[in-house]
Amino acid sequence: MSGLENILSIIDSQQKENEKKIMDSAENKVREIMSEAEDKADKAYKEYIQRAAIKNEHDYETACSSIDSAMKRKILDYKVTRINEAIEKAYQKLHSLPDTEYFQLIEKLAKRDLRKGDGVISMCSYDLKRLPADFKDKLSKAASDKGGSITISDEPADITDGFILTYGNISENYSFRAVLEAEKETVRDITARELFR
Repeated sequence: MSGLENILSIIDSQQKENEKKIMDSAENKVREIMSEAEDKADKAYKEYIQRAAIKNEHDYETACSSIDSAMKRKILDYKVTRINEAIEKAYQKLHSLPDTEYFQLIEKLAKRDLRKGDGVISMCSYDLKRLPADFKDKLSKAASDKGGSITISDEPADITDGFILTYGNISENYSFRAVLEAEKETVRDITARELFR
């Protein structure tokens, strides 16, 4: 082998060695980039799964809360409807009591608020026609016991049941509807306890 061939062989050998180093370095860099890319992809995937799990949990809790609220509203609506129906039935029952019981209730309500002074009880025309014979006397005695007097007006009041009690310029409506309305919260509480024990 001549000197030139020897030099060319050395150059070729060095070139192959340099090419191998470059290729090895490139392959290492590719493996490094691939490993880094896999790590990043794995990390991104885990973060996505974690965010998705949190979102799913939040969506589930929101849906449960929404369903729970809707159920509570339905139950409350049902209870309010049943309570209102029970109050209306109570009103109808009061309104249609037999005469004896009806006027006993009127007497009891009136006696509760009789006081000193001259009072007037006004009733609807239907009730004025069916007053028990001793009704006026019972109320007069009760008023007298409290240091006052009471008369029953001959003029019918614009109510369907119960009475209006007037002392001077102050009138109180004791129609059954007005009494139930004034005591609405108490009546609702009692009705709710009875209906939904």
